[in-house]
Amino acid sequence: MPQELLCVAQRQLEFREYKESALREGEVRIRSDFGAAKHGTEMAAYKGYGAQRGNWDSDLALFKRVESNVNIYPSGPGNMIVGTIVETGPGVSTLAAGDRVLCYGSFKQTHVRATQGNPYRRCWKVPSGVPWQSAVCLDPADFAAGAVRDGNVRIGDAVAIFSMGAIGLVAVQLAKMAGAYPVIALDPLPIRLEAALALGADIVLDPSKCDAGVEIKKLTAKRGVDVAIEYSGSVPGLQGALRSVAFGGAVVAGAAPPAYSAGLDFGSEAHLNRPNIIFSRACSEPNREHPRWNEDRIYDLCWRLICEGKINGEIIVTPVVPFDDLLVEYPKIETNPELNIKLGVKFS
Repeated sequence: MPQELLCVAQRQLEFREYKESALREGEVRIRSDFGAAKHGTEMAAYKGYGAQRGNWDSDLALFKRVESNVNIYPSGPGNMIVGTIVETGPGVSTLAAGDRVLCYGSFKQTHVRATQGNPYRRCWKVPSGVPWQSAVCLDPADFAAGAVRDGNVRIGDAVAIFSMGAIGLVAVQLAKMAGAYPVIALDPLPIRLEAALALGADIVLDPSKCDAGVEIKKLTAKRGVDVAIEYSGSVPGLQGALRSVAFGGAVVAGAAPPAYSAGLDFGSEAHLNRPNIIFSRACSEPNREHPRWNEDRIYDLCWRLICEGKINGEIIVTPVVPFDDLLVEYPKIETNPELNIKLGVKFS
């Protein structure tokens, strides 16, 4: 029987077997060949803080607090899969057995997906020559593109991007495409700064070794950046963005962190320089530019750029480990971040 990786409790992983069901109208079965994790989102479940806010009430558009944490286990680590269609159900005409596709999916040896409808169940046919590492970066590209657009990055803008995880590294590439200069990438991990340089960043800074706000002001004729995109989800990251942005500029808060601890100071640089703080989430509808833009249009944009080779994921997806080794390798996202940018998986 096929297996899947599950997070069954806080920091507890196990493999479980599962039964495959018959395909229904419009469905396809996909054999997983490669996959990738989404570190920030998945760590909320793996570390256990994702349940602390309670349940989301879509009618009230807020979290309803509860006396005890919501049970979020078991959950399936893993975000996107590149695989091969091995079976098609009735009514499938756009895909065939043998096609190479991309879909959302956890670290599971097979997946059943509908061929139309909700984007999280959509299959994208992967053209020949597109590296699987770039294909699985569609999800970070979705959020990076949303952040760059929400920040209104324009030609000539100075841009600082805090955190060189997968979203930040795609944002570097998109900011360069938009004509931004300089694009300043910030991260404390050498592996990520090296990736940022390879993907087009003009300047890289380690914020643990300098006062990022001061250095960025020096690099921009004392103005500060026009747009600061914050994806670290940390107090120092957001405070650094507030210190580095120009008067009246934009701070794009894209991360979805746990509750911030003490240390944020909105009465200092932010109060005097009056930046616009913009919360960005590409999958929240309606889009800020509704009805012209929605997430489907952002997906279309990013998928085209990936297929044209303009978004490079080969540098981003590292390390790549065997599926059978995930019980050992997956926890290293937390314990050995210096080795990880975006964990990739090769299925046997």
